[in-house]
Amino acid sequence: MKKMLVIAALAVVSFVNAQKGTILVGGSIAFTSDKTEYQFGEDKTNTFSFSPRVGYQFNDNWTVGGEFTVESSKDDNGAREIKDNGFKLGAFVRYSVPLSPTFSVFADMGAGVQNAKRTVYGPGNDYARAKADGMYVGVTPALFINMKKGFGLNFSIGGLGYETLNYDNNGGDDSSFYFNFGKTASIGISKNF
Repeated sequence: MKKMLVIAALAVVSFVNAQKGTILVGGSIAFTSDKTEYQFGEDKTNTFSFSPRVGYQFNDNWTVGGEFTVESSKDDNGAREIKDNGFKLGAFVRYSVPLSPTFSVFADMGAGVQNAKRTVYGPGNDYARAKADGMYVGVTPALFINMKKGFGLNFSIGGLGYETLNYDNNGGDDSSFYFNFGKTASIGISKNF
């Protein structure tokens, strides 16, 4: 199945095993590209996202903080072009459990608000616009491997979540539930400051 090709997950920086009373900074940068060929042409979609986080570890296991995501995508099939821009702003809580000096497991739960803007360009340079607002909530478990001096690797294989978007001007509502364990994977680098 070559429907979705992940060109690069440039950096996924996460934080775990921090010490009580520390400020933690992390995030992710991702780029995906999807190309579908069909009888009369092809459809290309490129997506870029940036998701930083800042948190405070108030004891050895619990961290709370804020997160936001900026995402942009472009879908072009030759006859029309669709541009989507999205923004998420929310909070997260993380619970981490050390298994040994080398390994820890953690789970992040994030929730917040989101908005999206879509512009569709068609034949004759006509275009249509839509805006939406909504909310999101999600849980992501992960594994941390401590490499040396606070540097480590983070591994995640999916999560569980729910999102809504309500479009303006009677544009309808969109809600999605996802349970994608084993379907997605991310590898990251972390540093405890």
